[in-house]
Amino acid sequence: MPDADAVPDTETAVSAGLERGTVAPAGPERETAVSVAHAGAHGSVGSQTSIRAQGSVGDSVGASGDGVDVLIVSLGATAGLRAADAELTDSLRRAGASVALVAAARPRPLRTLALTDLAWAIAARRAAVAGLAEHHPRSVVYSSTTSALLWPRPGAIRFDAPAAGNRPGRHGLWQRPCERRRLAQASLLLPWSAGGLDEAPSAARTGDRVLVLPVPVEPSGPPAPGVRDIAVIAYAANPLKKGLDRVLSAWTRVRRPEEQLYVTGVSPAELVRAGISLPAAGVTVTGPLAPADYRALLRRARVFVCAPRREDYGLAQLEALADGCELVTTPAPGPYAALPIARALDPRLVSEALPAALRAALDDPAPDYAARATLALATFDRTAVDRQAREQLLPRLARMR
Repeated sequence: MPDADAVPDTETAVSAGLERGTVAPAGPERETAVSVAHAGAHGSVGSQTSIRAQGSVGDSVGASGDGVDVLIVSLGATAGLRAADAELTDSLRRAGASVALVAAARPRPLRTLALTDLAWAIAARRAAVAGLAEHHPRSVVYSSTTSALLWPRPGAIRFDAPAAGNRPGRHGLWQRPCERRRLAQASLLLPWSAGGLDEAPSAARTGDRVLVLPVPVEPSGPPAPGVRDIAVIAYAANPLKKGLDRVLSAWTRVRRPEEQLYVTGVSPAELVRAGISLPAAGVTVTGPLAPADYRALLRRARVFVCAPRREDYGLAQLEALADGCELVTTPAPGPYAALPIARALDPRLVSEALPAALRAALDDPAPDYAARATLALATFDRTAVDRQAREQLLPRLARMR
């Protein structure tokens, strides 16, 4: 991969591609070339060209600071990202700031990660340009590095994991060099975790521009009365990434006739498309659930299990711990914030030997597991995060004006 400084500026290449009707990021792999109609959320050359025309004045739009205190440009590609952005919005408002949130329109599915990220980046730019014109913010926070790749105005960047970590090889052909520039140019970096910052390029780790700001996680309600009646629960949106195939393999080996695994966040049809077959018995697929309904299931479950091939943060795992579940997980790579907590609570349950870990959690739970998990999650408490937003984040955002 050529160094970013040795190739044409990626944003310039993308903008030029928008004018021509094609987008051809710098690099040898021509599969990243995409027609504008295929890359954008709406799909006409005219609409994409107008984005660049609007974006060309984006640096001045909203720069007067006569509107809201903070504009959040939300990628919102996953439920976790949307929940994190809603929490940040609420936290800033509780701290006394006026906040507007604009979200990228979901583009249609594309065949590679490089094209998918390009479509999302264009959609985020659209949202940012509209938000700047409407809200005239004093400061801007781009939520995820993807939402900042084609930004019309510099600002702060909030992220769970950078493309440097989760877009290896050809999957991050154009994103990684562009991300390096954006992270170096950002006035403030807001990683969800220290692990996310560790994966970022070195330019992101220099100077006093970093504030690690976790996503708040708290119990969703009182535990369900009586004995928890669900043996094991798994969250499997993006089932292959979450390792649901490995979870099901382990479960079929060790489940007892009376035990049931609840699989949430994914429909049976999605499992078929992912090539994942369900065992004949012992598994209930709920499909995607409303957040309150999902958290209610967590309060009934004894164990939360996952085997991710990579974990960018682990919000579902943190929620499970907050609602009293034991966490059984493989030691996945990535800035997996829940992993060190799980190891400290019971190292037997963090293992590639998933069948043995499941039986240990079900048959021999560690003493006071839930109480110790509550203490371990103290830094994720909403009150603690609100204090950070009030005492550290807002003053830094004010200096960006």
